[in-house]
Amino acid sequence: MDKAVSHKAAHAANAAPAPYRTPDERATQGRRIRDSVPRSSQAGWKLPDARRDVVEVLEASNADRLPRLIPIRFGRMAASPFAFYRGAAAVMAADLATTPTSGLRVQACGDAHLMNFGGFATPERNVIFDINDLDETLPAPFEWDLKRLAASVVIAAQHLELPYSDTVRLTTDLAREYRERMHDYAYMRALDVWYDRIDLQKYQDRSGDPEIVEDARKRIAQRIEVERRKTVPDHLYPKLVSEEGARPRIKDEPPLIFHPDADLAPGLESGYAEAIASYRESLAEHVRVLFDRFHLVDLALKVVGVGSVGTVCGVGLFMASDDDPLFLQVKEARASVLEPYAGKSLHANHGQRVIAGQRIMQAASDVFLGWSRGSSGRDFYVRQLRDMKMAVMIEALDAGLLRQYARMCAHALARAHARSGDAAMIAGYMGSGGTFDDAITEFASEYSSQNRQDYREFIRAIREGRIQAVAED
Repeated sequence: MDKAVSHKAAHAANAAPAPYRTPDERATQGRRIRDSVPRSSQAGWKLPDARRDVVEVLEASNADRLPRLIPIRFGRMAASPFAFYRGAAAVMAADLATTPTSGLRVQACGDAHLMNFGGFATPERNVIFDINDLDETLPAPFEWDLKRLAASVVIAAQHLELPYSDTVRLTTDLAREYRERMHDYAYMRALDVWYDRIDLQKYQDRSGDPEIVEDARKRIAQRIEVERRKTVPDHLYPKLVSEEGARPRIKDEPPLIFHPDADLAPGLESGYAEAIASYRESLAEHVRVLFDRFHLVDLALKVVGVGSVGTVCGVGLFMASDDDPLFLQVKEARASVLEPYAGKSLHANHGQRVIAGQRIMQAASDVFLGWSRGSSGRDFYVRQLRDMKMAVMIEALDAGLLRQYARMCAHALARAHARSGDAAMIAGYMGSGGTFDDAITEFASEYSSQNRQDYREFIRAIREGRIQAVAED
């Protein structure tokens, strides 16, 4: 099959209703793909002859970023091979495009590493585990996400200095979990797949080590209780806002939190009226009724993450009344790193692309999800800054907990892919044995070596002064 399936052709195929076929018939069709793209072809990593210099790729990805923040981005990436991997999604996207693909497309995350999963509250106030960063989402072959996730497990295990044998078992287990979950979804009713979610308060994994699962459940319960107590008025508001002046104002903590000038934020003088009105129109009608109770009081730029550093990311403070704040995160949305290889988005606004993908892939999404376009011409998407969001600390994990966490990520990724892709065809292609698992493990192990080499080139470029990096305190 072609390495990059035409996006328009794929969309046209999806737009026309296909004749009904049973799950078994679709699984058989998936198995036939092995004739042209054997599962063993997914194994290993071979350096392409014409591969671009990794530093050139990273510098190209800095186009239109805020110049003063780029050294912070590179400083964060320089912390470790794992941190570098988090910020180098563009590098891996180009590499994945050179590998054999199944042609089985899903709504892909585009940056499915371990740190882009986590817990957050649903509108019903349940706490679920899911993919929580979809800046790069775009329809693409399912295995691209799985390979990026699997490689992140290997790199995380190396970061923790785990034995090689443990690392192999962890990665194979992740691939097997994805494959087995996809087999389950292949034979579930469509609505059951759509409504399925990983409820952290009721989390169970019968395939895992009972003691580790119980330990994970206790830790999760404790963390949820802590997060529930961190209400926005009592915790986030005093942390981010000063009330010393005539009106509340987000505290400046340069260079990570600062108020923009009119050159950086052309909508400043009008109070961002046009952008807010555009965002409001993107909301569902019933959510507009809620949003209209709030009024913008202040907006500041905030440096977040690793790969996002240098893009325009802001925090808007909205108030309905005294002691009734709402923080909205406004994140710039640029073209997905997958776009040169998987096809352009069907959405004219990249903020809308992110939100559409998020609603497809996540089991539940923030009610305030929306998008807009700023006076500068930049696209943005909007969500609550914090709604019981919980992220894992990789350094706090041992081999057992990393295995458990990786299995949860694999489960969440399979569930997200099953919502948009043909689970039966994907399951049929992967099969019921360990051939596919072994192939993904081999790829992840070899690509982790590539990542270490790229990291060394990146550090050399910093030392030679080709690029500037700033280490934070």
